[in-house]
Amino acid sequence: MDPAESAWPAPPPASAEARREALYLVLAQVPAGKVISYGELARLAGLGRAARWVGRTLGQLPEGTALPWHRVLGAGGRLSLGAGTPAGNEQRARLRAEGISILNERVDIRRHGWRPMEHSG
Repeated sequence: MDPAESAWPAPPPASAEARREALYLVLAQVPAGKVISYGELARLAGLGRAARWVGRTLGQLPEGTALPWHRVLGAGGRLSLGAGTPAGNEQRARLRAEGISILNERVDIRRHGWRPMEHSG
């Protein structure tokens, strides 16, 4: 097969606006009660290994956004927003309200991780 014909992996979106739009489109699909890592979110959005960029971009979302930013975690289910901070407290409260248990500042990614192929359709 000609590499130019391959649909995966998709080339990263060219502009910063296109990158944000790709990120937001995938994030909007993460269902309640499920979580995703920054790295997996970047990969699914076609952004390669841009986990840190995803984190910075989500940190710039406007207050009151409808996007489920609270469902995005660090590698291995680690909560990356500090306990005791306003954003960290809000993330923990939202996750618990969705039935996600938190133990030792982690979420069981095997139990609560979003696998799009299982939830499509």
